[in-house]
Amino acid sequence: MKRALALAAKARPISPPNPSVGCVIVRDGTVLGEGFTQKTGSDHAEIQAIKDAYARGGNIAGATVYVTLEPCSHYGRTPPCALRLIKEKVARVVVACLDPNPLVAGRGVAMLRQAGIEVQVGVLEQEAWQMNAGFMTRMTEQRPWVRAKVAMSLDGFTALGNGESQWITGEAAREDGRRWRCVAGAVLTGLGTVLADNPSLTARVEGKLQERQPLKVLVDSSLRVNAENRFFDEGQVLVVCVQKNDAKIQQLAAREAEVLQLPGADNRVDLKALLSELARREINEVHLEAGSILTGEMLRQNLVDELLVYVAPKILGEGRHAFKLPAVQSLSDCESWILAECTQVGNDVRMILRKRK
Repeated sequence: MKRALALAAKARPISPPNPSVGCVIVRDGTVLGEGFTQKTGSDHAEIQAIKDAYARGGNIAGATVYVTLEPCSHYGRTPPCALRLIKEKVARVVVACLDPNPLVAGRGVAMLRQAGIEVQVGVLEQEAWQMNAGFMTRMTEQRPWVRAKVAMSLDGFTALGNGESQWITGEAAREDGRRWRCVAGAVLTGLGTVLADNPSLTARVEGKLQERQPLKVLVDSSLRVNAENRFFDEGQVLVVCVQKNDAKIQQLAAREAEVLQLPGADNRVDLKALLSELARREINEVHLEAGSILTGEMLRQNLVDELLVYVAPKILGEGRHAFKLPAVQSLSDCESWILAECTQVGNDVRMILRKRK
């Protein structure tokens, strides 16, 4: 199952909106075939593993199949994987995690068992759930999993007082941060970041533009963005506003950007409604790269599930804080996060913190 999870990780840049799944087929301690989910409309992990086994000249009848997510049981963009495993006459299927998709939700396991195949569920379940936290959250809560990325100094500043922020972290950390965009369904940012930094916010690895680009989402309440900004150069763009401006909408439409009006309280964009809309568009993971105002507001509204924090070994003394939040009156009022991972990246440290399992 650990090998299947490693394969599932390879699927993350290409499989959305489908979950990222890995599969290994084994008999008598020998791997017969393995695979992972391909891009939408193509093979699921089980089918890739079966094809791999046949390519190696093997026969998988009587074999054990390890798969990180319950085999699908319905006709969607592809036929049911559970039916194919039954057809191949495998003896046993070990499943890490059940699929919460209402179209599956235990039916795949039931189908296999009814066909006389032994099924075991729950091996490395937590790791498998986290692998597809976005898909799981969208299926159960009708919203995406939100990850907020922050790069800051040892004393918690993301920029100098004059706004200079390039570069607090080193190139290795910056490259690592760009890789996280590749697994997201959407990259979310605010007007301040786009105006100040003129970023492209594309998914690139070692400078190479990836085939599957996440939707770029800009929160711009009054539609003040410049349509000539680099943000509109590559990929699909959604601009979310409160007040519409017909002239600006025409400019953005010329750049093939979509404008969505989602008014909320205090003349601000309704962020909860935005996440619901992104889930409706089959977005599993949102990668938030924004300034202190939007990131702070997302935190204040309890809309961030995971923090991706890069800490540089630098002390600025004064500067711009990572999050704009109201001050707490007591340490007991502070929100606590769980440190899930701490890794050195170049000369910087990357921490992954989560609020819940």
